[in-house]
Amino acid sequence: MNATVKNEWSRYYRWDEFASVEALHARFVSHRYSRHVHDYFVIGLVEDGAQSYWYRGAQHVTPPGQIFVVNPDEPHTGEAASPEGYTYRTLYPRADYLARVADDVGKRPSLPFLKGAVLCDPLLATMLSSFHKCLAEAAPKVESESFLLEALARLIAKHADPQATPRPAGRERLAVRKACEYMEANFGENVSMSKLADLVSLSPYYFARTFEREIGLPPHSYLEGVRIRKVREFLDQGEPLISVALSAGYSDQSHLTRRFKRFLGITPGQYVKESKIRQDRSDTI
Repeated sequence: MNATVKNEWSRYYRWDEFASVEALHARFVSHRYSRHVHDYFVIGLVEDGAQSYWYRGAQHVTPPGQIFVVNPDEPHTGEAASPEGYTYRTLYPRADYLARVADDVGKRPSLPFLKGAVLCDPLLATMLSSFHKCLAEAAPKVESESFLLEALARLIAKHADPQATPRPAGRERLAVRKACEYMEANFGENVSMSKLADLVSLSPYYFARTFEREIGLPPHSYLEGVRIRKVREFLDQGEPLISVALSAGYSDQSHLTRRFKRFLGITPGQYVKESKIRQDRSDTI
């Protein structure tokens, strides 16, 4: 959902499959949030400009690249810190969902309390930005959820009171092999991390870490590799590009082209052209 007022704009996202996690990407100049409360967490990454908000008895300013946080049921405000305004990406995870991630990470008590107000954590900022970009690009569920879990796990481990020590990833070879076999057989399905974890009876965050330990790649990268391999096979068989895209789990031809080029450095059209040239040369020998 998009909304534009003057030189302000906002884009809202909601993914019910991620326990109703909501997100907002917006630019505000004159817009002000009056003092209010939420029953969910607020995690906001400022991209440019500066944001100001009153929270826990003090006024705080969030510069570019830093993150502001709000715990549930805490009164707070929100506004631009200068006349130029600010652009930010905000994540709104519900308390029960963050509690499940905290339990997965290994934190007690389960519901975390975020310390401080403005956080300087470049790695967390990168994770939050990556998740938001997945939302905007309609990336595969397993990829989006991977970045979401990584971001929330780091937030809990580094910025919750008390801090958590993530459980060490164990050897789960049979579970990982079963997940790989599922992705090989169902590469066209937009499977989520939670679905893969359920298939092998592990929690999502633990599954993601054990999978990467065993394979050397996160699940979403493994699935992308399977899909691109299948795409090449379909193209070699002369299948039309649009049907190849849909068969391999991409939303449309342009979606496939973006992902194919990101993975191989060339477009599907270039791949077909070069393959045909190679075939023609071999036929003349």
